[in-house]
Amino acid sequence: MSEVHIQPEGEHDNAYAGLLVNDAHWAFGTDFEDPLAGVDTTVPEGVDPAELAAYCLMLGDDALVFSQRLSEWCSNAPDLEEDIALANIALDLLGQSRLLLARAAAADPAMVPALPEGSPVPDEDRLAFFRDDQQFRNVRLAELPTGDFAEIIVRVLLFATWRLALFERLSRSRDAVLAAVAAKGVKELSYHRDYVGRWFLVLAQGTDESRSRMLAALQGLWPFTGELFTPHAVERSLAAAGAGVDPSEAEAEVRGVLEHVFDAAQVPAPHGGSLAGVQGRLGRDGMHTEALSRMLAEMQVVARAHPEGRW
Repeated sequence: MSEVHIQPEGEHDNAYAGLLVNDAHWAFGTDFEDPLAGVDTTVPEGVDPAELAAYCLMLGDDALVFSQRLSEWCSNAPDLEEDIALANIALDLLGQSRLLLARAAAADPAMVPALPEGSPVPDEDRLAFFRDDQQFRNVRLAELPTGDFAEIIVRVLLFATWRLALFERLSRSRDAVLAAVAAKGVKELSYHRDYVGRWFLVLAQGTDESRSRMLAALQGLWPFTGELFTPHAVERSLAAAGAGVDPSEAEAEVRGVLEHVFDAAQVPAPHGGSLAGVQGRLGRDGMHTEALSRMLAEMQVVARAHPEGRW
């Protein structure tokens, strides 16, 4: 890459002049401030650091992958207001992901992918951009292709209702970092659920076309909800240690909230069983749909091409 030459100018003539040192500055973010700077990241007594890291990776991957899917709606939503709303939800989830991946790296530095010596990429970005699809631990609901507007509304409703129930419990975690991340996330997820809940009612009681699309989306996505409440061994262990949440404990609450929304929208409860895994392996085990690998190829291509880059 060629260097960028700056003409001598007054200090305030060009707001971007200070950034244009050379092209290598444009591979990553403008700074690498530690998101957990000043926070006590000591792992609580009785909690296995590797399990805590794996658990944070699961929750962080859920948010990262779904944030990427939601960002695909930028400039494609039905109107500008919904465009901004979906983008804001994506940003909230991205923020949750950054904190959770940073917590995972702090708890178990061994899980962070190695890069060439001198690489400026921070730990949370290494986890986001330098793992293959089978190393991701998100639930499969988060990774599905974008679909139409009805589908994204239903998907956010299912995801936010579930995640809100988890975070409300996780805000009482013995791990102070997880508790703080969850407490902040509860406020965000409450907004996400309320926003899509209103749209769910609008689509269900709107035109024949909007109701038909919404019902089709609900029926198509429902099989992915079983996985949300299937505990992984790490989730069980962290729940027993008082640092995590067994998702099966939240199932009754989540399904109750959803039934309330269905009743209000005069929508029949979906039917059908849960989508099976492969030999018992689900998203938490690294078993994903083909859609995830294609999404990651697009999301990671710049970072992987410039592992020593900075901006």
